[in-house]
Amino acid sequence: MIIKIVAIFLVFMVVLAMFGKLHWLPGGKRLASAKCRKCGRYKIGKGPCGCGHGGKK
Repeated sequence: MIIKIVAIFLVFMVVLAMFGKLHWLPGGKRLASAKCRKCGRYKIGKGPCGCGHGGKK
């Protein structure tokens, strides 16, 4: 019985991970544009990235 519960939980987690990778969900384009073009880290605010590359447009 416990093995069934664990298996169902793992399948549920895989499905959630697949939905998390989709970029067509609301806000997907905005999140993609919030990354630094040089290092790939997310930029917070309007200042330059931590790597010193450009500000947020």
